[in-house]
Amino acid sequence: MTTTLITGANKGLGFEAARRLIAAGHTVYLGSRDVERGRRAAEQLGGRTVQLDVTDDVSVAAAVAAIEADGGLDVLVNNAGIATEWTATNTVIGAADVTADLMRRTFETNVFGTVRVLHAFLPLLQRSTAPVVVNVSSGLASLTRVSDPGSRAYAYPGVAYPASKTAVNAITVQYAKAFPNIRINAVEPGFTQTDLNGNTGLQSVEQGAEIIVRMARLGQDGPTGGYFDADGALPW
Repeated sequence: MTTTLITGANKGLGFEAARRLIAAGHTVYLGSRDVERGRRAAEQLGGRTVQLDVTDDVSVAAAVAAIEADGGLDVLVNNAGIATEWTATNTVIGAADVTADLMRRTFETNVFGTVRVLHAFLPLLQRSTAPVVVNVSSGLASLTRVSDPGSRAYAYPGVAYPASKTAVNAITVQYAKAFPNIRINAVEPGFTQTDLNGNTGLQSVEQGAEIIVRMARLGQDGPTGGYFDADGALPW
């Protein structure tokens, strides 16, 4: 039985990925900052819940202890993320108005949270016979795309979110080199209708979760240190 943890799993892409992995036979822990929301989501899907705030060392350590006591971990999906630059009116704070504080808050979850969770769960993953890590990135992380006037990503004005996901891509590459026994990849779900973007996305969570689920089910002969969407490898 494959045991999987998905951070930020009580809604959106994390919830849909959990649903599909449970259907595929995984034992899935739905990580959620809010205990009650996590409990309801897990009950709905037939999964397990664990309180997990990726910005808090104590919360992450407690989640490690709980999952270790239940037998360990095979797959980690770093899905929790924020886009602080999206406003309540679905506009995006651009370069002229971005502040160090906005950058810091974005990186605290998207970058430092990813590293915090990875670092804490590495000992459990290394005990698995087929460990996998999926870091949920974004097409906006691609410097090739955001600098190409012919790409849809070129028009996006925000700074903090793309920069945080580019950092996630760099983290993915470096961890994959450091731990060749673990399949570690970054994925781009696509512009998906979620609370992150005020549900302005162009595709459903079912479509967006496809690449997350596919990479979470990799075997030991699968790729590592890559950046993928549903159609294949992406340019950095």
